[in-house]
Amino acid sequence: MKETITRALSGILFISLLVASLLNQHALIILFFIFGIIAIAEFKKLIGLKSFVPYIVFTILYFIFGYWQLLMNSSEGLDEATQILQVITIFVQLLLIKDLFSEKVIPLFITKRFILTTFYVSSAFVFLILIANFNHTFTPKLLLGSFIIVWVNDSFAYIVGKNFGKQKLFPSISPKKTVEGFLGGLLFSCIASYFIATYTETLNFNNWLILAVIISVIGTIGDLIESKFKRQANVKDSGVIMPGHGGLLDRFDSIIFAAPFIYLFLRILHYVS
Repeated sequence: MKETITRALSGILFISLLVASLLNQHALIILFFIFGIIAIAEFKKLIGLKSFVPYIVFTILYFIFGYWQLLMNSSEGLDEATQILQVITIFVQLLLIKDLFSEKVIPLFITKRFILTTFYVSSAFVFLILIANFNHTFTPKLLLGSFIIVWVNDSFAYIVGKNFGKQKLFPSISPKKTVEGFLGGLLFSCIASYFIATYTETLNFNNWLILAVIISVIGTIGDLIESKFKRQANVKDSGVIMPGHGGLLDRFDSIIFAAPFIYLFLRILHYVS
């Protein structure tokens, strides 16, 4: 009972901080910078990287894309740089997906450790900020809607999987995840997209429905990839900063993997509309 209360309180605190930060662009940028630093620290520990360089790289990327481009309302030369960052990030993620489906452990030679901290964690927080400021307009409801889909997917994947799950989804990495749970999370995420489209008045239902599928599927893969990193490191959680939940990376594993794909979809919508 005590553990349940602790878990609930830390979850409420996390959501409250996130929602409150969406009310102000400066607050959002500062909060996600702090989240990014914590996530990098946790990931460095998972992969055994003892270097200060990832913090410097993250600060530079975050300053350029999260401050200069957005708060200074300048995008000269940065639109092209953002596209390059996105291509490299998605390429690295595709390599991680390949590693996920390989029976071998994820190779973690020193160069790859720096690549992963940069294009798996650091760039993801850049894209989360870019989603909230898409098309140089502060639209935090886009980011909030994306987080809501993640929360709905995780919650109903757990509920459906616990009550009806029989077929294991990826037993070698995450024994508790089931195919039924995955489909349940996907279904309820699609249902949630209708309400998000109705009450946020950002994108239409069809676009939010596509985003729900993207976030549910890609987010689940991101969850599994982080689970494989934890299994290799022989730890249950990425950290202890959130009592009852584990580390910050445990809470962001789905959204950080989905973020570049969400932003890619938004860019496609922008160009075709």
